[in-house]
Amino acid sequence: MTLTDTAPPHAHTAHIDPLVFREGMSRLPSGITLITTGGPAGQHGFTATAVCSVSDTPPTLLVCVNRNTSAHDHILAHQCLAVNVLAQEQDYLCSAFSSRKYTMAERFALAHWQTGTTGAPLLEHALVSFECRISRVIDTPTHSLILATVEHVQWGTTADKGLVWFQKNFALTQKINT
Repeated sequence: MTLTDTAPPHAHTAHIDPLVFREGMSRLPSGITLITTGGPAGQHGFTATAVCSVSDTPPTLLVCVNRNTSAHDHILAHQCLAVNVLAQEQDYLCSAFSSRKYTMAERFALAHWQTGTTGAPLLEHALVSFECRISRVIDTPTHSLILATVEHVQWGTTADKGLVWFQKNFALTQKINT
């Protein structure tokens, strides 16, 4: 399957109620991440579940960024981002980074961060952080689909329970020791 910038001529628009679609998607468990960027305009970030692996050669992630999020333009300007996967005990960060009631400075003050080689903030004690450079952006009416080449991966060693979003609530994953 190949991503293209335009729909094929035979494509048609689905007539599904957006609320029905959202309810259906709530049944697809998704890892909770903080997408962060850093550069001349400072640190910016938001909570996201629309992240997936594209390839391991080269290591590439797909990150979907809503155009209305305050971090959108900064991510594109900085041309870098980090995908920080949250552990169970970091659920408070999910809430803070998805709320407009917190300034960016207040959001970042809630945790400890390292600055990666790209300038993107890496969350200390995240399950894993992927530091990336943007390689391609595909524009849609509501989102920018970002193909990001992974330059660095770091993971914590203390957490064994991940945080996922399922049916509009937090759920947990657990490492299985075999």
